[in-house]
Amino acid sequence: MNARTAIDEAQLERLIPTFYARVRKDPFIGPVFNNAVEDWNEHLDKLIAFWSSVMLTSGRYKGNPMAAHLRQARAITPPMFDRWLELWAEVTNELMAPDAAAAMQEKAGRISESLKLALYFRMPNGPAPVRAPAPAPVSTLPQGD
Repeated sequence: MNARTAIDEAQLERLIPTFYARVRKDPFIGPVFNNAVEDWNEHLDKLIAFWSSVMLTSGRYKGNPMAAHLRQARAITPPMFDRWLELWAEVTNELMAPDAAAAMQEKAGRISESLKLALYFRMPNGPAPVRAPAPAPVSTLPQGD
């Protein structure tokens, strides 16, 4: 258990399936997840291990989340990360104490930023991003006088 936030394995085992049930039904991000995940039981176990490693420093997760997201790079857009975070905030707020929910949301926000940087942005003199963000629609660009 994380003493500061009172997060434990049992909470993660409740949170992750509840959250991804909501993700799977979401009309915006659900199709990406449903197309990418072949075995949801296996995937949920992996995600519980991931969050256990991240929040409880258990060391249970042995995968590579960056590689998993890179495989789906063409299907994922930056607004999808925002929607994921919205759903994450909703579910963590519903199921967890405020300090625990805030800690989970903060960590998820940092992970999201890291993934977006890897997928969409290029460092000077670095390799090209896997997928550049879509250009803004012309109607949203500032108009000159």
